[in-house]
Amino acid sequence: MLPVVLLHGSRTSCTMWRRQARALWAAGVPTSAPDLPGHGARRGERFTLDEAVETVRAAVADAGGRAMVVGLSLGGYIAIEHRARFPEQSAGLVAASCSTSTDVSLRGGWLRIARCIERWPDSGARLNEAFVRGLLDTESGQDLAAGGFALEVMADVLSEVGRIDTRAALRATDSPVRLVNGQWDHFRGQERSMLAAARAGGAEARLVVVPHARHLVSLDQPVAFSRSVLEAHAGMDAHERARDAVGRQDLSPPADPTPAPRPPAPPSSAPPPRRPRAARGPTA
Repeated sequence: MLPVVLLHGSRTSCTMWRRQARALWAAGVPTSAPDLPGHGARRGERFTLDEAVETVRAAVADAGGRAMVVGLSLGGYIAIEHRARFPEQSAGLVAASCSTSTDVSLRGGWLRIARCIERWPDSGARLNEAFVRGLLDTESGQDLAAGGFALEVMADVLSEVGRIDTRAALRATDSPVRLVNGQWDHFRGQERSMLAAARAGGAEARLVVVPHARHLVSLDQPVAFSRSVLEAHAGMDAHERARDAVGRQDLSPPADPTPAPRPPAPPSSAPPPRRPRAARGPTA
């Protein structure tokens, strides 16, 4: 069964994936969810793009060398970059809530706001708590908060993610792609051009829009999102099995060649045998 690696969003941790992990394991899918640098169990580390991609590379290697990588928001951008840098590890990509290019002019404004909030006495903790309480149900809020909030990493995240050329990364290889966005997600404005970029690289790519969901689609509509991940996995697992079957055929030894037919014997040059004369009886 094709493994799955889940990558969380910014300021959160691997605990945000609890319901998706349960659904995947219940379906028999081996699943892991690492913390990215500066998040969860790795708070205190500096977030860098290279170290984040290395985290994914190591998680896929631990899972057996190839996996379907699912990422949301920050995790989606990291998953896209990992697929481009390590195509041999990518059996498929589900990129959620990241259908806006990282080079948009608004990123500079977001970066200035993030630096300002990080200087607040509580680093924006009360603002973050109000956001979680106002937008998510109780279970989703608990899953999101269980690993703690890395409120101090946003400036580094925004700076580092700006290094990703999202469309070029999507064009870089041909493993299957699913772009999954909430219906009301403010980050879905360029989903069509990103879908086209993935297809331009040879990928079988589709767009999935989850009704009545916002940016945190996996927490906002967890059942619908889990279903979309399981459906993507079914297709990518089948694609991977077909790929493996072709690889095994290419590695099999060639069959013994069919012996060439023997040429007909040449006609003999010896004269035909003489027929014996009939015996003649006595004369009357």
